[in-house]
Amino acid sequence: MPLSTKPYRGARDFYPEDNRLRKYIFSIWRKTVESYGYEEYDAPILEPLELYLAKTGEEIVNEQTYVFEDRGKRKVVIRPEMTPTVSRMVAAKRQELAYPLRWYSIPNLWRYERPQNGRLREHWQLNVDIFGVESSGAEIELINLICDIFKNFGAKESMFEIKLNHRGLIDFILSDYLKLSKTSIQKVSKLIDKLHKMEKTKFIESLDNSLSPKEIASGSVEKLMTILSVKSIKDLPSEVKNNDFALEIIEIEKKLKKQGINNALFDPSLMRGFDYYSGLIFEAYDKNPDNNRSMMGGGRYDGLVGLFGVAPVPTVGFGWGDVTLVNFLNGHHLLPKLGNELDIYATTIGQNIDKANTVIDKLRKSGINIALDLSKKKLADQIKTASKKQIKYVLIVGDKELASAKYVLRNLETSIEQVLTETELINKFKINDSH
Repeated sequence: MPLSTKPYRGARDFYPEDNRLRKYIFSIWRKTVESYGYEEYDAPILEPLELYLAKTGEEIVNEQTYVFEDRGKRKVVIRPEMTPTVSRMVAAKRQELAYPLRWYSIPNLWRYERPQNGRLREHWQLNVDIFGVESSGAEIELINLICDIFKNFGAKESMFEIKLNHRGLIDFILSDYLKLSKTSIQKVSKLIDKLHKMEKTKFIESLDNSLSPKEIASGSVEKLMTILSVKSIKDLPSEVKNNDFALEIIEIEKKLKKQGINNALFDPSLMRGFDYYSGLIFEAYDKNPDNNRSMMGGGRYDGLVGLFGVAPVPTVGFGWGDVTLVNFLNGHHLLPKLGNELDIYATTIGQNIDKANTVIDKLRKSGINIALDLSKKKLADQIKTASKKQIKYVLIVGDKELASAKYVLRNLETSIEQVLTETELINKFKINDSH
């Protein structure tokens, strides 16, 4: 039986045309975050399992991690996210680093889950974190950065929205306002995180099953459903909307509006599944009705660095996967046409390939991306190869051209031909640097 040509389920092969898109995405990510002063880091794809057991959500650890025992009998995990890793790295050099610390990475992450639209078992993810800032200036900077990334991909503000909430406000609502037990709070929190994936009747039924008879009798279900339906903090019950955490969200919304960001809005149902969040949380949603879902998210997690036995460091960060981003760009027709990286495909006529290579080498050293066809096929077949590879220019380097030191450059898009010397070729591509 022959081996399968398919990649592992939930993973992807990146053929050159696929990789061009990935390179384009990474280039926009890098250019934007570096314009804010963020520095790139990296780390091993394997981590000890206990790193994730400490603070990551139970669902990820118990159901979605790739865990195995290495030859030293150690429990090892293929990283499902980057936040514990970057926290470990900061803790390792806690006293040596200069704060505020702005770091980013674009790692490959793996989670064992059912592949579906917008979710695969592996993906690439932009991670951006700022360490050492206690004020909301860190959150505001990252939300500005997120908006700039969208804009740099060609998106308009009307195409997406950023939802805001606060873990402190969530805790206040569940424990102080609704007076739920710790057990009920855990169950209800996980339930709210799945709210938009459930029918309303099913959600209410699950709420009833998560609460004690006393909590149900006190009207907790009705109160919670009222809170989850509000569109603005001012519509919350007075004892909730005057809470310090609610006032912090209002202040952040005001500051963002002053900076021209009008699509960052409070959403009481925003939960974020990770256990380490401690303050403001946020997610960006696609407003395309065919893909109305979360694309990325993050928030404040001040306690994670401190788990490594050092003084805690206030931290805000986010993660943004490539799969949801591509769906967004596709849905809004924002994907550019990405051509081959080659500027010229050089074809040969005759047998003097060595001499042709000398010419090609000079052009390449001048900064032109150029490949020489070594197949010795007919000229028409070599041109067909260039066309199939979507290369714009073909250079004919035959015996006649080598003798005259003048070469035929054909534009495959327009069929226009020019006869040029080496110097003229080099100048043409220097002047037309957008080739």
